[in-house]
Amino acid sequence: MPLEARLAELERRHEALEKEIEAAMAHPASDDLEVAELKRRKLQLKDEIARLKGQQEGAL
Repeated sequence: MPLEARLAELERRHEALEKEIEAAMAHPASDDLEVAELKRRKLQLKDEIARLKGQQEGAL
């Protein structure tokens, strides 16, 4: 998968997780452990996006 396509996919997944977190937090009976797991996955995606963008900039 080309780097640009991989970045676009990761950014799409990051945004989807953000919306899922917002929806879970808006629900009064949300599971704190589930929200924490979603946030952890979102942070992992953010780190991967930053790493790939760094590679992309280094290749220029």
